[in-house]
Amino acid sequence: MNIRNHRLADAAYVRTPNRGGALEPDTIVIHYTAGPSAESAVQALTNPDHKASAHIVVDTDGSLTQLVPFNVVAWHAGKSRHLDRSGLNSVSIGIEIVNAGRLSRSGSTFFSWFNKEYPVEAVMKAVHRNEQEPTYWHRYTEAQVAATAALCEALVKKYGIRYILGHEEISPGRKIDPGPAFPLDKLRNRILAGDARSESGDPAPAETPVAGVVTASKLNIRSGPSTAQAAIARPLPNGTPVRILEKTGGWYKVSVNVEGWVSADYIEETGG
Repeated sequence: MNIRNHRLADAAYVRTPNRGGALEPDTIVIHYTAGPSAESAVQALTNPDHKASAHIVVDTDGSLTQLVPFNVVAWHAGKSRHLDRSGLNSVSIGIEIVNAGRLSRSGSTFFSWFNKEYPVEAVMKAVHRNEQEPTYWHRYTEAQVAATAALCEALVKKYGIRYILGHEEISPGRKIDPGPAFPLDKLRNRILAGDARSESGDPAPAETPVAGVVTASKLNIRSGPSTAQAAIARPLPNGTPVRILEKTGGWYKVSVNVEGWVSADYIEETGG
């Protein structure tokens, strides 16, 4: 992703009046929209009566809409604290991902607070990092996670970002986004620690094959480590065991009935 004059070249741009002064970011804060669509999110975040905004909205297909340049304060964090700093709007870039968040269940039906129904394959049961009991959550799409990771990588490179945080971490008890359906720990550990490459820049093979399991409802297996590469087989269903052969960036080369590349954010390593 290419950032020019503090705007993302690959994103649509819709200017919001909900903005502050100059920003020198060292932090990224990830949110979910808790709404049905990118259009509704953009509409809300550009409404001057709402007094809220973010820098970027990530749609379900991975497309991006920018609302505020990255060197200008957006109003996304609210009352917040991290380490010895409070009011994180003044130091952070806000990313809003289109996602319904926590879901309710009635029989075999799952629905959001705005009464939209979701199929079972779009739902996961998990424990939130700030809670004790499992509840139901709307899954993020593979395209959303890949786009968010690529955006974070570009922002880290451009601005020297030091922290990638969830809203739930800077406003615990007040906010629960992006929730356990988003692979936040995995994403930030990989991006801030750097990817596994050799000195030549080529993908570094794993020392020995590692076992893993698919955690997405369906996971595309591709000919190369990019969402631009073609799918080479039917999507792998949740729970499919794989062998991890190579690791590079946010991608694993895996062996199932075929060999191909999958997003690392949807593979849980289970051992050797």
